[in-house]
Amino acid sequence: MTAFDTVFKYYEAFNRKDWKTMLDLIHPDVRHDSNQGDTRIGKEKFSQFLQHMDDCYNETLTDMVILTEPTGTRIGCEFVVNGVYKKTDGDLPPATGQTYVLPAGSFLEVMDGKITRITTYYNLPHWESLVLGN
Repeated sequence: MTAFDTVFKYYEAFNRKDWKTMLDLIHPDVRHDSNQGDTRIGKEKFSQFLQHMDDCYNETLTDMVILTEPTGTRIGCEFVVNGVYKKTDGDLPPATGQTYVLPAGSFLEVMDGKITRITTYYNLPHWESLVLGN
């Protein structure tokens, strides 16, 4: 399986909310850098992150473009997050079931068929304005 295939399957699983398949596609020592907060290292911490996100958000990704570089180990993804804010997340605005559509992107590294790094970026102030109705 190519790195492209691995990442494609990873995001297909995300859209199905198939957390087991997502976890099967990542390396045990995966490095996860999210837009906000600390770096998470390891499958267990990533699994906790997935559970937290599932508790607070219902998201589907659309308009996905996946790009690879010549060695096929680094992948860039551009997509649109279509979400529902289900439960208040920490000190973020209160959740009342607001919907949002937010452009985002990720950079991933794949080695031996496993995702070793996931770095995701989005505009948090824009997301906040969407859920606050501004």
